[in-house]
Amino acid sequence: MLSNEELKNLLKGYNMLLYFSGSMILSEPTDECVVDFWNSNRLKQLPVSSSNPRFLKASSLLRNSCSDKEICSKKLSDDYFRLFETDSLPLAPALESIFKNHSESSEQDDYVGGFYNSYGWDYNLRGKIKDDHLGIELLFLTRLIEKYLQLDDQPCRAEMRKEILRFINSHILSWIPAWNKAVTENSRTFCYKGIADLIYASVEDISDILSEA
Repeated sequence: MLSNEELKNLLKGYNMLLYFSGSMILSEPTDECVVDFWNSNRLKQLPVSSSNPRFLKASSLLRNSCSDKEICSKKLSDDYFRLFETDSLPLAPALESIFKNHSESSEQDDYVGGFYNSYGWDYNLRGKIKDDHLGIELLFLTRLIEKYLQLDDQPCRAEMRKEILRFINSHILSWIPAWNKAVTENSRTFCYKGIADLIYASVEDISDILSEA
């Protein structure tokens, strides 16, 4: 069992990973992003460690990606548009509605925007980016985790923990295995293969941590 402080630090570390990985699939990576994360070697020293095989694979892929910084930004940009750009014919669109098996869940559970509305959450790009975009879902998950970390009342923390797990199970883990497979099969860079694995593994780990909390 983790102490409260250990749990907080661990979840904060995973939130950092979700911020990074979510931003990489939400918009085209910039030169500044490549410099910030790859040139500074941040991805060689991730803020958390995990025994999850998928996490270990992601760490290895990211450590060995972007070896040539001069052309890395161009390769990442090309891969982003091939995989995710919804204005074309993307090979791995990061949209729940594309991959989710709707027969396994109720109509209410299928509507992720209803989850956002129930918390009064409205993001800046709403109306321009679909509610079920994985980058938006990950951003919302980080908000829920932040709320959880701010709560001192144990009954309230328990309820928020249940809500986080409900969101993860209904709107992320229900479809990212298929999305992860599409990215793995179609990405031309280790970067996006690693990012897809990092997202999948991080959400799995957060689910396991909160289930045992």
